[in-house]
Amino acid sequence: MTDTHEINSAEKLSPLLERFAECLGSDTEKAATEASDLLDIYPGQPLTLQLLLDALKLLGVEEGAQGLLEWMAQQHPNLAAISFRLGVLLGRVGKPKQAAEHLSRAVELEPNDASAWLELGKQLSSTGDMTNSARAFARHVRLSLRELKLMDDVAEGSSAELAKADHMLHQAVAVNPTDPLVNQTLGKVMLRLGRLRDAEYFLKRAVELAPGSFLIRHDFAMALNQQMDWQGADAQLDILLEKFPNDVRLQAVKAGNLIMVGETEQGLHRLERARTHAGDDTQFWLNYGHAVRTVGRMNEAIEAYRKCIKINPAFGVAWWSLADLKTFRFLPDDRVMLAAQLERDDVPDGQRCHLEFALGKILEDAGETAESFEHYAKANALRRPYISYRADVAHDEMSEIKSYFTAEFLRSKEGGGCPAPDPIFIVGMPRSGSTLIEQILSSHSQVEGTMELPDLTYMVIQMGMKNDAHMRFPSNLADLNGEDFRALGEEYLERTRHQRKLGRPFFTDKSGNNFLYCGLIRLILPNAKIIDGRRHPLACGFSCYKQAFAPGAIHFAYDQGDIGQSFRDYVELMAHFDEVLPGRVHRVFHEDLVRNTESEIRRLLDFCGLPFEEQCLRPHETERLVRTSSSQQVRQPIRKTGLEIWQRYEPWLQPMKDALGDVLTRYPEVPEFN
Repeated sequence: MTDTHEINSAEKLSPLLERFAECLGSDTEKAATEASDLLDIYPGQPLTLQLLLDALKLLGVEEGAQGLLEWMAQQHPNLAAISFRLGVLLGRVGKPKQAAEHLSRAVELEPNDASAWLELGKQLSSTGDMTNSARAFARHVRLSLRELKLMDDVAEGSSAELAKADHMLHQAVAVNPTDPLVNQTLGKVMLRLGRLRDAEYFLKRAVELAPGSFLIRHDFAMALNQQMDWQGADAQLDILLEKFPNDVRLQAVKAGNLIMVGETEQGLHRLERARTHAGDDTQFWLNYGHAVRTVGRMNEAIEAYRKCIKINPAFGVAWWSLADLKTFRFLPDDRVMLAAQLERDDVPDGQRCHLEFALGKILEDAGETAESFEHYAKANALRRPYISYRADVAHDEMSEIKSYFTAEFLRSKEGGGCPAPDPIFIVGMPRSGSTLIEQILSSHSQVEGTMELPDLTYMVIQMGMKNDAHMRFPSNLADLNGEDFRALGEEYLERTRHQRKLGRPFFTDKSGNNFLYCGLIRLILPNAKIIDGRRHPLACGFSCYKQAFAPGAIHFAYDQGDIGQSFRDYVELMAHFDEVLPGRVHRVFHEDLVRNTESEIRRLLDFCGLPFEEQCLRPHETERLVRTSSSQQVRQPIRKTGLEIWQRYEPWLQPMKDALGDVLTRYPEVPEFN
């Protein structure tokens, strides 16, 4: 529905359109006026037209939008965008016959617009004209199938192609907001760029537009799964499995989710049933390996990953999954085979990246430090272009949190919240030793380990969605009172209840990124404990740099400067919380924990108000689910080996050192921050 003139206009008008969009929430009337003026110059310009309609809707004068579109349709009868939007609006207000007339005009002007044929089919169906409705739907399907190959090519492109696709598809969604294929493809692009929230939004919209599409619902389920929304993903998987009960990939994902929410026996039973039909499906065997690894069945995990490699030697994710088993060692023939895959020119970036990480680990284990770092650097260079992370934006967000949670603000909100002492939050940077802390605590008879829980982050996002778009966290806390904070605390406990299977009075939440929400935790759960796990900045940073995290999980880990700045920002924010919440955060330095184990564990238990138990000194004996890359390490006795591996790589870590500044030189002391 866009001709060349319209696209060129959109590019020229981009700064103006962005300004109008920003005005929608703050000065909607101004946005409507300026958009209307612009349409006088560029009649029917799709993005401007959509902004005007959004503004009129916000102003509560949607009937004015109908009148405006009708007038514009008379003035510009050959502009398909106007006829399309008028048809959609008339359909929304219950006038299907009139809607069909304008949509018929739209497809006459733009016969290859799949979304217009879809809307026409819906409106004709509402009028009872089933024959022509079926023809419109059939035309939509034919056009969509023709576009499908193009869309798939876009979603599977290189990082440079994805950046172009991002802009192109956002334009396409603005012009065709009801096209499920465009929404799905944009969601897939967002997944590849690690923008999981955006991916969820567009894929959810695509499911709403095409609820019968297996492929779209599958993509939506995977987006939820990557965000650890096990229950949300399960709801979508159940719908898919009802229609495709013998799909072994779906069964494997479903089984993994059941294991993650503590339904271990049921999950393993599903896996065993599905494996007899899996054949050479590498995705099944990969998911199978991940699932059995989580419950500690390492030999079976290794067997599953090796099966993937036997089926497809260039399957980089399987190579990395083996390398990520920290106590696993490759055979000499493995190294030769892996290196041969990197010589191929048909391996996509995603798999090549994992191959480079895996070879880096093989070389590290062999003591070939320089060669090892070279491959780690190549792996990160492959991954970084797909990550839409900006360290300066993250810094500003943390600065905003710091400036908002002053001692005065926290005092003004005291006296509310949910008094339950159940949660023990373990926060900090990834690869800082937090899994060991959790394993120690979950070895106590009164504590249940529940791994990383996404619930607090979801709640923060939902709070922002309930309020004005410009009232995001933490400014959206300003008008909340004690009862509001109590309700939020109770909501958190209710949301996490399904993870608590043992009936113990306390449970851990090891989502490290919760360090951003220490102030919020104090307000909604004033008796919860917060433990900050910290490790030497270069040990932690380099451990991140050589780790292939799950897509969308850790955004800053693929550039040394980003890692150093992120660590510095984290230390600064935690220093602020030390000042405004004195004594509320207990810090555990990983080096002290492994060198002075008993005294540090006693300090930890004292802070949590727990009596000392000998079993906490032997956390490797505690059987429980461990999902992180440290799953094998925490099943070994606590030991000092590995503390200083980073020192071998120090000659290549100067960019990280520069970004860390005095946070590095004064560790473990916390420097003064302005």
